[in-house]
Amino acid sequence: MPNRLVSSMSPYLLQHQDNPVDWWEWGPEAFAEARRRDVPILLSVGYAACHWCHVMAHESFEDDALAAYLNEHFVAIKVDREERPDVDAVYMAATQALTGQGGWPMTVFLSLDAKPFYAGTYFPPEPRHGMPSFRQLLEAVQSTWRDDRTRVVEASARITVLLEEQKSVAAGDPLDRSAVAAALDAGISVLASQYDGSRGGFGGAPKFPPSMVLEALIRHHARTGDPRAWAMAEGTTEAMARGGIYDQLAGGFARYSVDPSWVVPHFEKMLYDNALLLRAYTHWWRSSGDPLTLRIVREVAEFLLTDLRTPEGGFASALDADSEGEEGRAYVWTPAQLVEVLGDVDGARSAALLEVTVAGTFEDGASVLQLLRDPDDLEWWALARRALLAVRRLRVQPGRDDKVVASWNGMAIAALAEAGELCAEPRWIAAAVDTAELLWSVHRDDSDHLLRVSLAGRPGVHAAVLEDLACVADAYLVLHQVTSSPLWLERAATLLDDILDRFRDNGSGGFFDTASDAEQLVVRPQDHTDNATPSGWSAATSALLTFAALTGSDRHRAAAEESLSPLVALAATHPRYAGWGMATAEAWLDGPREVAIVGDPADPATHGLRTAAWAAAAPGAVVVVGAVGSAHPLLEGRVEVEGRPAAYVCRHFVCDRPVTAPADLALALDPRRDGRTP
Repeated sequence: MPNRLVSSMSPYLLQHQDNPVDWWEWGPEAFAEARRRDVPILLSVGYAACHWCHVMAHESFEDDALAAYLNEHFVAIKVDREERPDVDAVYMAATQALTGQGGWPMTVFLSLDAKPFYAGTYFPPEPRHGMPSFRQLLEAVQSTWRDDRTRVVEASARITVLLEEQKSVAAGDPLDRSAVAAALDAGISVLASQYDGSRGGFGGAPKFPPSMVLEALIRHHARTGDPRAWAMAEGTTEAMARGGIYDQLAGGFARYSVDPSWVVPHFEKMLYDNALLLRAYTHWWRSSGDPLTLRIVREVAEFLLTDLRTPEGGFASALDADSEGEEGRAYVWTPAQLVEVLGDVDGARSAALLEVTVAGTFEDGASVLQLLRDPDDLEWWALARRALLAVRRLRVQPGRDDKVVASWNGMAIAALAEAGELCAEPRWIAAAVDTAELLWSVHRDDSDHLLRVSLAGRPGVHAAVLEDLACVADAYLVLHQVTSSPLWLERAATLLDDILDRFRDNGSGGFFDTASDAEQLVVRPQDHTDNATPSGWSAATSALLTFAALTGSDRHRAAAEESLSPLVALAATHPRYAGWGMATAEAWLDGPREVAIVGDPADPATHGLRTAAWAAAAPGAVVVVGAVGSAHPLLEGRVEVEGRPAAYVCRHFVCDRPVTAPADLALALDPRRDGRTP
């Protein structure tokens, strides 16, 4: 019989609906049951595309005898970290504090008042590698709970105090341009010392795509011309694009590489990685003109629309790493398989091109496809690639987590809209608009507050966290600039006002991850560091800064500057955890830089100015296009020049004379000039 999770909206929780474990979802009912029975809580946190979550489920949670013991002595709660990032953040901090590391599956034992007293990650079914078996762990915790409750209470109180101390962020100093510039230069120097000059990226294995750091490097080079930033961005984007972490047949990036050379990925594909990388590669192509980068932009955009698009118009969260119970099985090839599809000659040719060898680069003699050099015959490769992909799609495909997460969809909207504008692909922009409408129509509760997830067009019950409001607001601001519709500016204003009203931390000048009226956890989570995605803090700061540039709002700019200060301090010492904060600081240093183009949108001359404005790499510049008399704040009082469409550029609250030639506009937007036209 299915357990309680059968009624969940989370695909991850639904994966556990047939476990013999008597799972509860996170909520007051589960804690009431624990108090009624006077038993501790086992909290298990994971997500649908997590390989080792599947392994632990198969080894332990599907075991009848272990489940019986667990059900007798514990209340078991299963949490989808992507559905409840607030719960995950609190107990991940506890896990890292207790063990020095974190990850998923996350296994935490809680007291009756939800305070953690022991934590870890994966536990095997039998003792191995110095780890106890999961059964041994359960028995030890149960024994301590029964015989030494005082020890449990003291440990949980001590850990909770530690969590409170760790989460607090000190207010920064008032922003000073020279000090911010120095901090960013220091951060670039730290990155240069950590850069892998032979293979791209930062650090060793496992090696993660540094999407937000790439954005910071691109903006820093645009502003300063620093060759170190250019070299790091160039080396990393090319190495990832040619490596096994990139799907050379269908497009899209895997979660990370298990080796330092980007050869063998952890095969799950996350929406947030691909959305962030699409935006970074789009901006890198704008700066470099590199044809490889343009190919990656087009392929990743099409991957989003082909493999992650949901019938309702949103984007699914992830593709699993596993199929048929094996990680990577759907993606890897042997030389014989290539010959079977392409024939002897083309099979051998493709094996040489794609680094497929008899020895293999993966398991059981199979290889992950790489494209370390461009093929001599692009037409031949296009046909071969199409044939291989068609056969690969006949294999059993990895599972897909179809839940729509607001923040990750916001990232996808922004990336597709910008890529569509720069690559002249209206279909991508239309898809971004459809997704934005879905978030506004489905992801709101009765109080018109944003909700975090939906599934199959049905809204979830969990309130949005800071990153959701911030990333969706940022997406709407991009759409406003791309479509010229005031609707998206109005909706962004609603979300940003909600952030200022319900998420503000007056002590640090920044933000909490949860709203003031949200469920109160043992600590109120707060984090200004960027990780796999921008922190809600840095995303909110960026969106506030953009909104202020578009509207001239002093309130929003002041809030952005106050919250930016702690991010700048972090950037100087730990830039790998401050990529989006650094990118935002680059925009602050360069601006506000506003581009207002006045003219009939259908006029080719207006289009020429628009193209020149979007092609500029000025960090954080905003672009508004409209006819004479448009009500937008940046267009108010602006007129054409001698009957011709004109572009008005303002920077640091000083405006230049209008220009009518795209070349003059490009010159005015060069970040390394003072922003003033001749």
